[in-house]
Order: sequence, then structure tokens, then C-alpha cells
Amino acid sequence: MAKALFGSVVAPRELRAAEEIAALRGRIARLEAEVAQLRAERDDRIARELLTMAAPASEPALTH
Repeated sequence: MAKALFGSVVAPRELRAAEEIAALRGRIARLEAEVAQLRAERDDRIARELLTMAAPASEPALTH
């Protein structure tokens, strides 16, 4: 009987902790996805800037 009473007292705390852990894991997953998206956007932006800098000039350079 003591085990049954102890189990009923501990179970809600463990359940609450498990729910909090699940919620935090979900939040971590969403944040990791957001970071991956932001990194991809940054890499695309850098690649476009590098391509525009490497593109041949529309006018030839003056030589002396």
C-alpha cells in the first residue's frame, strides 16, 4: 500500500516533467530548423554577392 501511495504522489511530478521535456524538445527542434533556414539564406546571399563581384565588368578597364 505504501508503494501505491508513493506512486500516486510521484507520478504527477514525473508526468509534468516528461511533458515539459517533450515541450522543450519540440522548441529545440523548431529553433534548430530556424537556424538551419537562416544559415541557408545567409549562404545564398553571400553566394549571390560573390557572383556579382566576380562577374565581368560591363565596361572594359582603361589601360595606359
